[in-house]
Amino acid sequence: MQNLFSTISGLSGSKRVDIFVIRGTTVSAEHVSPKDSALNLKKFIYELDVPVIVGGVATSTAALHLMRAGAAGVLVGFGGGSAHTTRKVLGIEVPMASAVAEVASARREYLDESGGRYVHVIADGSVGRSGDIAKAIACGADAVMMGSPLAKATEAPGLGWHWGSEAHHPELPRGERVAVGTSGTLEEILLGPSHAADGSMNLFGALRRAMATTGYSDVKSFQRVEVLIHRA
Repeated sequence: MQNLFSTISGLSGSKRVDIFVIRGTTVSAEHVSPKDSALNLKKFIYELDVPVIVGGVATSTAALHLMRAGAAGVLVGFGGGSAHTTRKVLGIEVPMASAVAEVASARREYLDESGGRYVHVIADGSVGRSGDIAKAIACGADAVMMGSPLAKATEAPGLGWHWGSEAHHPELPRGERVAVGTSGTLEEILLGPSHAADGSMNLFGALRRAMATTGYSDVKSFQRVEVLIHRA
């Protein structure tokens, strides 16, 4: 870990790193290890001269720990992606709407506690269609992580396949390789025009339409929309 820190510090000093992301199945600011010395996340973030995004988490307590450690953004969710196997292998999964709403609530608490320091909430998992983006933001997310929607682009290196690599291992990495097909170009998937009415294309256009339909003109105000959660 010391070698990693030295390498990242050198990169940040030469202005080659804009954002540093620490992503795991679950991440805690209070992790302990019986074998190795655990990373002091607060010290690591403080000494690293770039914004650090950390996740995943699913509870307000875990999110507050990361925010107090200095995280600029928090990834919310684990085990919910289309190619993830965490829920099958470890039995760990969270409802994304509830998790995002809870972490957004922790963000509001930390905003008051810190005197105005805003931490970005990023939904990471179960974002496969344009409607999922709208629901994530409505629950309090500032942004979303996308895998399979972008893997459907003609420019994607997977050529219609998406691999959700969750845990590194030289012989048996955890995650599945899923055939997602090809929908269109990256520009068509993000900005349109769409030639499919299933939420797989013109993702940003659909978000704008959802905001307009509910009477909101910007993302920050859309985060305050009234949300009802039901079971399908």
